[in-house]
Amino acid sequence: MSDLFLKLAKEHGAPLYVYDADIIEQKYNEFTSAFDVPKLDIHYACKALTNISVLSFLKSLGSKLDCVSVQEIQLGIKAGFQPEDIMFTPNGVGEVEYDDAISYGVNINVDNLQMLEYLGSTYPDLKLCVRINPHLMGGGNSKISVGHIDSKFGISIHQMPLVHRLANKYGIVINGIHVHTGSDIHDGDVFIRAAELILGAGESFEDLEYIDFGSGFKVAYKPNDFYTDIKKFGSKFSEVFNDFCDRMGKSFTLKFEPGKFLVSESGSFLTSVNVIKQTTACTFVHVDSGFNHLIRPMFYDSYHHIENLSNPNGDDKLYNVVGYICESDTFANDRIISEVRKGDILRFKNAGAYCFTMSSNYNSRYRPPEVLIREGKSYLIREREKIEDLLKGQNLIQF
Repeated sequence: MSDLFLKLAKEHGAPLYVYDADIIEQKYNEFTSAFDVPKLDIHYACKALTNISVLSFLKSLGSKLDCVSVQEIQLGIKAGFQPEDIMFTPNGVGEVEYDDAISYGVNINVDNLQMLEYLGSTYPDLKLCVRINPHLMGGGNSKISVGHIDSKFGISIHQMPLVHRLANKYGIVINGIHVHTGSDIHDGDVFIRAAELILGAGESFEDLEYIDFGSGFKVAYKPNDFYTDIKKFGSKFSEVFNDFCDRMGKSFTLKFEPGKFLVSESGSFLTSVNVIKQTTACTFVHVDSGFNHLIRPMFYDSYHHIENLSNPNGDDKLYNVVGYICESDTFANDRIISEVRKGDILRFKNAGAYCFTMSSNYNSRYRPPEVLIREGKSYLIREREKIEDLLKGQNLIQF
């Protein structure tokens, strides 16, 4: 695979994002086979990676779609998803965006009482899902923990009487409930505890058809790293869910919204080395990228394993890998990498989720191209930006 990466870097230039569709398929099959329930729906959380070719590939595997904006809905439909297979799960958006989403015919998830009242009074025949905040701390760090008591996400589990009051007042049919506690959760018991709370709340919704447990499963970023054992978790969680269905005398649909789990490990970010800078304190490797392309290490303190594709058998040395942005943009401190030389191609692993989608044009830099590999064949699925892309929509006023 290293030779293919080097070939692609030479063909398309660096920096470059590369995704392996075979790995996406492997992760999708691994996830779906982990659960033994009568009805299972997988809604890919497309905010992780929204390239329409990746969306189209996931659709071909049988996935449905989770969207957090109308623009993601539009991308999903462009990729071939039917509106009824799309769940709209925004946070804090206004009435206009909900109106737009409803006009597409997608499923609607509501995370606040004000919007529940608006939708119930405006769209009396619309079935709704409500997002519940279980007040559980889950996630790899505070920035990706979204189910605790101080979180902006969801309707407090203690406010369910208000939800029922609004539903009765406007005749709202609530056919789904949703919970998501955070990301990078390697302890499956967090999901089990959330399930116990949410399933208990679900007993009071007489029109309930499905329960959506979001996602947040952890993947391994480094050797010997923690990760969610999805097979073990799926077996245990299926028992809890099936017991609930038996108790209620009804076969509910179990939904999940994996994003990172499906695409993170498929992605590689390839950069070229501009400069090796030796100081009295350390050795800097300056690459032709920065947090304009890959912000996760700076924003989340996330780890991305880095390997030198051009010199894999070189002597191991200690480096600080940094970018070319005119601010601090450190990818890695004190990282052991085989000897790096000017022009070498470095590969950042786990670059499939929340990498390109969080990129920007800061410093007026172009965003990189994207390539998808399927069964050894590569496809350019996004071209490198040009100056015309930066100028698009701008109007020059002469003074």
